[in-house]
Amino acid sequence: MQQLFGDGSRYAIDIHYTTQITQDGTGRVVDLAKTFVAGAPFILAYGDILVDPANYKRVVDLPDAVEALISVTLGEDVSKGGAVFVNEQMELVDIQEKPEPGAATSPWYNAGLYAFRPSIFDFTAKLKPSARGEYELTDAIRELAQSGKKVQVLELAGEWADVRDPEILAKLNQL
Repeated sequence: MQQLFGDGSRYAIDIHYTTQITQDGTGRVVDLAKTFVAGAPFILAYGDILVDPANYKRVVDLPDAVEALISVTLGEDVSKGGAVFVNEQMELVDIQEKPEPGAATSPWYNAGLYAFRPSIFDFTAKLKPSARGEYELTDAIRELAQSGKKVQVLELAGEWADVRDPEILAKLNQL
């Protein structure tokens, strides 16, 4: 990715990179941004997703009353990622990381594009390893929502793909 985007200057943006040395979960990835964001809201996108670029514009401007924004998509097997449960206002009620097949009743799949205020670091700092032995970002997001802070859920527009599975990547390469 660094070779493709460089420092961002040709796109009139400033890009910084960091690497997660210890692969201990998505909850620890967020902490890598703590010093860089210096108290400002920020966006996070998983590196194994492809999202219609128009969606980035939709998550950049985090409304004042919203502490975090999580993107979702329909029609995915939630047991491969995260099942997102919402209320009538599309606010997060719960999120479950990789539930057992058939166990989750939500049609909303965590699409891996987020906007956060720095308060997320208070919740990632308290994470304990999940049953899978990882620090799950979804656990921090659930705790943030259950603390009374508003976590807005946004359905992505356009195309979305999770390219971690080789067969999906192969199919996309054929297109």
